[in-house]
Amino acid sequence: MTTSQDELLPATHRALLHRIAVAQAEGRAPSLVAAVVRDGRTVWHGSRTCVDGHAPDENVQYRIGSITKTFTAVLVLRLRDEGLLDLGDALEKYLPGTGAGEATIAELLSHTGGLAAESPAPWWERTPGSLRPELVDVLGEQPLRHPVGRRFHYSNPGYTLLGALVEERRGAPWEDVLRREVLGPLGLHRTSVQPQAPHAGGWAVHPWADVMLPEPAEDLGRMTPAGQLWSTTGDLARFAVFLARGDDRVLSAEAVQEMRTPAAPSEAADLAAGYAYGLGLEFRHRDGRLLVGHSGSLPGFLASLTFSVEDDVAAVVLANCTAGPLVSGVAADLVGIVAEAEPRIPEPWRPVSDVDRAVLELTGQWYWGTQGYLLRLTADGGVSLEPLSGVGRHARLRPNGDGTWTGLDGYYAGELLKAVRRPDGSVSHLDLGSFVFTRQPYDDGAAVPGGVDPEGWGGTR
Repeated sequence: MTTSQDELLPATHRALLHRIAVAQAEGRAPSLVAAVVRDGRTVWHGSRTCVDGHAPDENVQYRIGSITKTFTAVLVLRLRDEGLLDLGDALEKYLPGTGAGEATIAELLSHTGGLAAESPAPWWERTPGSLRPELVDVLGEQPLRHPVGRRFHYSNPGYTLLGALVEERRGAPWEDVLRREVLGPLGLHRTSVQPQAPHAGGWAVHPWADVMLPEPAEDLGRMTPAGQLWSTTGDLARFAVFLARGDDRVLSAEAVQEMRTPAAPSEAADLAAGYAYGLGLEFRHRDGRLLVGHSGSLPGFLASLTFSVEDDVAAVVLANCTAGPLVSGVAADLVGIVAEAEPRIPEPWRPVSDVDRAVLELTGQWYWGTQGYLLRLTADGGVSLEPLSGVGRHARLRPNGDGTWTGLDGYYAGELLKAVRRPDGSVSHLDLGSFVFTRQPYDDGAAVPGGVDPEGWGGTR
């Protein structure tokens, strides 16, 4: 069932095939096709089908539904990187009069713009896009369901607005921009707005009988940027590599990392389930592993793309049924099978070739009040600050090139770390967002806020 020569062990091959075979059989999917990526290349492909002797391969197209949104988000980030917009800009600046213009571009990307989940009836996924020729037809008379920026509420119309924004900024149709700026450079030649043979047909499987009904394949019109695309496991595997590593022809590694940063708080139930949303990407915690990607569905089709950056493993699963196998769970399991059966082998440790002595001087133990921390120099020129007890605020910080660092995550994200020196050049203390870190607990030789009791440490007084 595999089509590539790779380094996966035979037992891993069988485990992967077994997982999709169970999914196709128990989910009663007419067909299910999957791919696994490791270390930046496709290492496994498999498929199961109800048609004897005609299994789909990595070049057969399926509708991918809302995975389309991730492509739209990439186009918006490209506009930002070119200075054609700011993510903090209100939509009204570029598309006035929509009734949803108070929402910022970032809020639309992260589904916190307050918009309705769907466009007005009839259901847009099963009716022709010609019924909604203008944005007002997509948004309706009352586009908002919640105060802007207050809560996560998944919105298909929100990504229609982002698609219209791309068209306004580029002066060209969304489809043309996507082909020119993303599909072409990444070599995704089997991803398209309209189906291109060979492609699967979409089916509904009767809930109580083993019979099928064909689903219509509507052109979604204005809703295209939210869910129109057709693609293959081969193309989506390459897209997963891009989302994990970036490609300077499309988006830098830093920009795709920004997409992979959670931006939207979810409902309490979602938080309990480990779900969050970034800029066009979903986040799920499963079996102790953080998975990033997107799912998709349209009548007749289910799709999932998911990857673990830490394990450097991705999986794509596509099926041609309206309901059936939980493809997101299948994709997560495929990642887990490879990551657990064949753990990633780390690169050999190597010393850094050049080190700034002034930075090296700062490494080691520091104290915030009485809590001990360890400052480490990382191979990329950044630093990390870790509580010695393992409990407390961790921080990764990138260098700014001027002897300071900026926090990358957690409580200290965006905060500035600098070494404060005495007139003779020696280090007095570290200042991280106004927090003073000293070499000794409450060091009386450093500028500890509030001062240090002159009697110093001692017993009960």
